[in-house]
Amino acid sequence: MQSIAGKVAVVTGAGSGIGRALAELLAQQGCHLALADINAESLQGTASAVQQYGTRVSCHPLDVADRTAVYAFAEDVLSEHGSVQLLINNAGVAVSQTIAELDYADFEWLMGINFWGVVHGTKAFLPHLLQNDAGHIVNLSSIFGIIGVPTQGAYNASKFAVRGFTEALRQELSSSNITVSCVHPGGIKTNIARSARFYQGMNGKCDANRAAADFEKLARTSPAQAARVIVEGIKAKNPRILIGSDARLLDWIQRLLPAAYPKVLAKLMQKR
Repeated sequence: MQSIAGKVAVVTGAGSGIGRALAELLAQQGCHLALADINAESLQGTASAVQQYGTRVSCHPLDVADRTAVYAFAEDVLSEHGSVQLLINNAGVAVSQTIAELDYADFEWLMGINFWGVVHGTKAFLPHLLQNDAGHIVNLSSIFGIIGVPTQGAYNASKFAVRGFTEALRQELSSSNITVSCVHPGGIKTNIARSARFYQGMNGKCDANRAAADFEKLARTSPAQAARVIVEGIKAKNPRILIGSDARLLDWIQRLLPAAYPKVLAKLMQKR
């Protein structure tokens, strides 16, 4: 198990949810932090929560979809902290709509954050990691990067893309001392459902508040629990990190029934 104490960790989407929980746990374990989020107020809330641990913390309001801003962010972090050993590309959003009705603006908004945000963060910090031949890149995919479901075509596309990007990167860096991990959370009790753009649910109708409430009923893993699994996976240098019993079950079903799993999932949903 590798030690993370004293390392500089970059966390995007650090203003809430898994990002905030990761910031708190990493700080507890002695990491210095460079935290980024598009919501400056939430970001400051995270910074206040980790101050008690006495590690160095910098805050950076950031839209990860903005390539120029992400490269400037990387320069600022390296200037302020001197080096980076751990990069966690966590920022993410959701859209619920059928592919037939999905608006291009919503699709582009989601891909800009969920996929391009991961690409921008990785490529902005990778030259530094390569120069030092050390570090760990952690990219957040989802169980929806393993299975596809109705009304989540955009989200599926982004998370499958993160998975493919991360797995290719891992192979390209296999001869280096840089570790690459892909994280696949199941249902996590975060604000992603509350901040999602809901247009249509699986039943063809959608009330945004009810859809968010339904998601929260299914989400059985807390952000703190998710953070613990991720940090343990980082310490163990695990290439693939599944979070939650639901993620492990769905991964198993997809492996066992790669063509038939949608029918199994549909039956499981009918029993709810």
